[in-house]
Amino acid sequence: MRLDRYLASRAQLSRQDVRRLLVDGRARVNGEVTRTMDREVRLFDCVELDGQVLQAGKAARYLMLHKPAGCVSATRDAAHRTVLDLIDEPDKDDLHIAGRLDFNTTGLVLLTNDGQWSRRLTQPSSLQGKVYLVETEDEIDPACVEAFARGLYFRFENLTTLPAELALLGPRRARLVLHEGRYHQVKRMFGHFRNRVTALHRERMGLVQLDPALAPGRYRPLTAEEIAQV
Repeated sequence: MRLDRYLASRAQLSRQDVRRLLVDGRARVNGEVTRTMDREVRLFDCVELDGQVLQAGKAARYLMLHKPAGCVSATRDAAHRTVLDLIDEPDKDDLHIAGRLDFNTTGLVLLTNDGQWSRRLTQPSSLQGKVYLVETEDEIDPACVEAFARGLYFRFENLTTLPAELALLGPRRARLVLHEGRYHQVKRMFGHFRNRVTALHRERMGLVQLDPALAPGRYRPLTAEEIAQV
C-alpha cells in the first residue's frame, strides 16, 4: 500500500492532511523521515507518525531446507509429513514455500514470509533458472538436448515449454536447467522420449545454491548475500 493511503487509513486523516504532514517530515519509515507519498509500505516496515509507532514491522525470514524424499511440499497435509514439519521455528505458519518439489524429489526448498521476494524467484519472467540433477531408467537420447532447448509441446495445457538447458553427465544422468515449474515437468519432458525419471534432485534456484553441508531434512537461515541474490 502507498504511504499516503496507509497513513490516511491508519490515522484517519484526509489525503490533504497526509500530504502536509509528509511535507513537514512528520512520518518515518524504518527510522528515516519519508516525504514520498507513493513509497510502498510493506509488512516488514516500521512506520511512525509524530513519534508514535503505527506499525512495528515484522522480521523478514528466509530459510533454506534440504528436502528429503517422501515429504510433501505443503504447509499442511493430513496423510504425509510436510516440509513445514521439518522446521522448528517460532511462527513457522507465517512461512510459505518458494518453489515446490514433488513428493519424492529431493533438494533445495526455500521458505519465506516475504511474498515479493518469492515471486521474484519463481515467476518465469524473472528468468531465475532452477537446476536439477536427473537420473533415468534408460539411456538418455542425445536428441533430448536440442528438443529441450527448443521447447516441448504439452497437450494437456496446450503450451510449449520454455527453452531448457540439458547437459549430459553420463548415459543415464544429466543436469537440467528450467526457467518455469510446470506440473511434473521434468518427468513429462523425459517421458516425451519414453524414458522414466528414477531420481530428481534440485541443486539451485536462481543464484541460491543448496548448502552441501545440509543433510536431508535439515535447514538454515539464508545469508544476507543469498537473500540479495534473488
